[in-house]
Amino acid sequence: MNKRELVETVADSTGLAKSETEAVVDAVVGEISKALAGGDKVSLAGFGTFEVRERAARTGRNPQTGESMDISASRSAGFKPASALKQALNG
Repeated sequence: MNKRELVETVADSTGLAKSETEAVVDAVVGEISKALAGGDKVSLAGFGTFEVRERAARTGRNPQTGESMDISASRSAGFKPASALKQALNG
């Protein structure tokens, strides 16, 4: 499901106009992104938790040349599903 399909599905289930629904979806995604950029966790009961995960600097290998290279530390977004979501996925 992509964003357009999500907007259509939510608009159909809520009775809101697609333009209003798209604004809501954009706002939710924007607020989650802002919270993560600020280092906060975002927990949605019954769905899961979004959090920032730190990756330490490390040495890797260039797969084409085999040469060692330094990979700098980075931050990425992670998601941990809630048990209710896991149960819904696994029957």
